[in-house]
Amino acid sequence: MIELFLSVDWQLSASNPDKLYTALINSPTVFTAWENNKLVGLARVLDDGILTAYIHYVLVNPNYQGKGIASNLVKMIKNKYKDYLYIELMPDEKKNVNFYQKLGFNIVKEGTPMQLCNPETMKVKL
Repeated sequence: MIELFLSVDWQLSASNPDKLYTALINSPTVFTAWENNKLVGLARVLDDGILTAYIHYVLVNPNYQGKGIASNLVKMIKNKYKDYLYIELMPDEKKNVNFYQKLGFNIVKEGTPMQLCNPETMKVKL
């Protein structure tokens, strides 16, 4: 798991494997993609149980990108949450906007994505 996060330059998330593992276990939905015994893709979704699902991230190891893995992960999400009013996401990089648009997502005209990051919470306590 850590190898996947490091492969996409998510060092902060990978810096505390115990917290990352707990976050994944506590998530209502996690889809994975494997080649042999290697984790090559992962999607994590948070939801309210009835109305809105938030795609927190879709990660694919760069060596496996362009092979339809991310598309398949998103299709699995869309299928699971097909009865929800909203499936929302906030791409971290503008280059990914077209990818999500091709899968049926629309840019929200009003509003600006915001985030509060507390990196000190990821430090390992000895």
